[in-house]
Amino acid sequence: MKRIWILALALLLIGFTGMAQAADGSWDAVKKAGKLVIGLDDSFPPMGFKQDDGKLVGFDIDAAEELGKRLGIKIEWQPTAWDGVILSLDSKKFDCIWNGMTITPERAEKVLFTKPYIMDGQIAVVKADSKVKGFAELGGKVIGVQKGSSAVEAVKKLPKAPSEVKEYDANPKAFLDLDAGRLAAVVIDNVSGRYFVSTNPGKYKVVPGFITKEPFGIAFRKADKDLEAQVQKTLDQMVADGTMAKISKKWFGEDIANPKKW
Repeated sequence: MKRIWILALALLLIGFTGMAQAADGSWDAVKKAGKLVIGLDDSFPPMGFKQDDGKLVGFDIDAAEELGKRLGIKIEWQPTAWDGVILSLDSKKFDCIWNGMTITPERAEKVLFTKPYIMDGQIAVVKADSKVKGFAELGGKVIGVQKGSSAVEAVKKLPKAPSEVKEYDANPKAFLDLDAGRLAAVVIDNVSGRYFVSTNPGKYKVVPGFITKEPFGIAFRKADKDLEAQVQKTLDQMVADGTMAKISKKWFGEDIANPKKW
């Protein structure tokens, strides 16, 4: 009988330990404060950036504000230097990083990521009247990229090599050459490229598919599993009921927040 009681007590203690581990208090702390403080680089259009009047706008801004409404909390934005953003998260200057942060194995060792909420990566943009329908058709043609960007390496992964890769100081300069017929396509990251296409209706189109894929996630401190789970649950609801699609169409002209399309 004594052994049975000892075993029962041990199982009870294990249960309490499991409950303690499951409830880390991170969501309760945010709920008690009545706000979720988010770190971001406020100069990353269209994810999060300041308009001329100083108002903070963007895809991430709209998505987070909607999430805040559903959770019954305010969203407080904390602009920060991107090169030290994870250190600032760890020092508790904010509760999470929500700003088009690419999920990488190196970062995943330091932070707790949600599932991807947008798939970034490199795409090809051509003129609206272009006959190019796939990446293979860019072989032997002149391609434009921004100097020092991920596009420089991405063009090397095209099915067929271009005849020339021209590098530009900024993407808008590459698009000017695309307009003039000096380029067959501009290789650019997905969110920037689709935002550019949506703000210039009728001028450009995106070649279907990704050359490379770079998923965006929301980053939390490793210990804050409760908070991450609450945010992920709400994000899943926003995807399921079409809210994320609506926000995506506002900023990109189409739904790029649906995982089924990646």
